[in-house]
Amino acid sequence: MNLFWAALIVVVVAVVATTAMLLVRRRAPAGSYFEDGDRAAGVFGVLATGFAVLLGFVVFLAFESFDTSRSGAISEAQIISEEFETAQLMPPAVRRLFSGELVCYARSVVHQEWPQLESGTLANGHNPWGIAMFRTLKTVEPRSATEQAAYGKWLDQRTDREGARADRTHGGEGVIPTPLWIVLFLSAGVIFVFMLFFADSAERSIVQGTMMGSVAVVISSTLLLLWFLDHPYSQGAGGLRPVAMQRTVDQLTQERGIAGTFEIPCDEQGTRR
Repeated sequence: MNLFWAALIVVVVAVVATTAMLLVRRRAPAGSYFEDGDRAAGVFGVLATGFAVLLGFVVFLAFESFDTSRSGAISEAQIISEEFETAQLMPPAVRRLFSGELVCYARSVVHQEWPQLESGTLANGHNPWGIAMFRTLKTVEPRSATEQAAYGKWLDQRTDREGARADRTHGGEGVIPTPLWIVLFLSAGVIFVFMLFFADSAERSIVQGTMMGSVAVVISSTLLLLWFLDHPYSQGAGGLRPVAMQRTVDQLTQERGIAGTFEIPCDEQGTRR
């Protein structure tokens, strides 16, 4: 999220809300439009409480999705490193193939999938290098006990990798449905209109402006926070970045001690040569 635009939106909303309150206050009767202030306060309490409960539930849901995406990205990078080690125990015919394909998988996540997650255009399906590794796996014929153990371990790690990838990518589409956004903004609008009826010409303007402005700041900033959590891969402060996977790429390409020399069948962006 761009902090400048977020702050600008909050300021604009607060200014508009405060201005509306002060304009309504000019013609408002002394003591507000409500004849029974206690009854009006009770109704406002119901509205505010309902909005707060709904907003709190949605924020919790969005944060859980955000944290799942973050954990999935970290787990996926860790599993790639573990698979790289497991590949070195595979039959000699596929060791170098697996090593190169794992590097390409990691590069494609960093340079291809991540920008698509940021723009919300990541298509459903598998990573192409995940499919390539599965095709390589079908050619494996483990013979020794070590190779058989590595083969079974690879299958488990492949399942874990796909699960971690699913966790990473599910947040790219957002988890809050459009009807829920409509209800949230509608509720915020109702609270704003209801607040205008508390305009009181007998009360000082600074008090009336502060009352409306503070409510506008809290509601608008909370909705922006909700939008940020629902878009974990947005560019700007707090957005998820491929730090863990980039670290894995650097580790696999710079520290080849356990794998020796192997060919990487892709360029720096993860595209097949």
